[in-house]
Amino acid sequence: MAKSPLTKKAPLTGAFFFFLVLSFSLQAACPVPGRVPSYKVLKVVDGDTLRLSDGRNVRLIGLNAPELARKGRPAEPYAEAARRRLAELVKSSDGRVGLRLGSEPRDRYGRTLAHLYDSRGRNLEERLLAEGLGFHVAIAPNAALSDCHAVAEREARRAGRGLWRRPPQQSPWQLRQSGFALLQGRVVKVERNRGGVWVRLDGPLVLRIEPKRLRQFDVAALERLVGRRVEARGWVIDRARRGGVNTGESRWMLPLTHHAMLEVLR
Repeated sequence: MAKSPLTKKAPLTGAFFFFLVLSFSLQAACPVPGRVPSYKVLKVVDGDTLRLSDGRNVRLIGLNAPELARKGRPAEPYAEAARRRLAELVKSSDGRVGLRLGSEPRDRYGRTLAHLYDSRGRNLEERLLAEGLGFHVAIAPNAALSDCHAVAEREARRAGRGLWRRPPQQSPWQLRQSGFALLQGRVVKVERNRGGVWVRLDGPLVLRIEPKRLRQFDVAALERLVGRRVEARGWVIDRARRGGVNTGESRWMLPLTHHAMLEVLR
């Protein structure tokens, strides 16, 4: 798969200790950045969220694991496997994890945003991605490990591990509900206005890049996408639930949060 050409150039209370990066069979592409604080884990909530003994809920940066059953929706494939595997990784690290906070340390739900490391200095998001138990995601400004996370996902994808055993990609025509999706389609139009850049695909889907995120992209390259086949990922919004859409507008919108969320296939 061709890589996208769209790139443009609180006090801590845990005990501190050094994680030693040891040699292991899977060569770490996301090494521990030296000294990071360690915390006791109280509970693994799901494949990309855990709760610390100090009460904080931590959302792993760079990984979106399949959703467990909730609000009448069944569990997504590999959701329970991802939760179990994260719990195993935490247990094998003596129930403690090292935290590297994101540039933006909290999300809108009040969760702490961080990269996690085990006692041997291995990045936990990287390990889950390499085993096919989640999708790589990048949301600026928390994209420091985006490149190495993408490598881990590509390894799982190439080997057909986990959720990549059955291709999870959809076309825009297959969309039935909002939420995270991996979509492929051909670009039919690219527009720029006060609302940002709008990349319309063949089908009821438009990709949107907000003005504040345009510095993450090569806008000239975006404008040359017409006729190209792309793969986009992120959280799809059903615009019809916001009071309907006008004739000619796409029902579904996918906001792009970083250039790593869009790749040109051909």
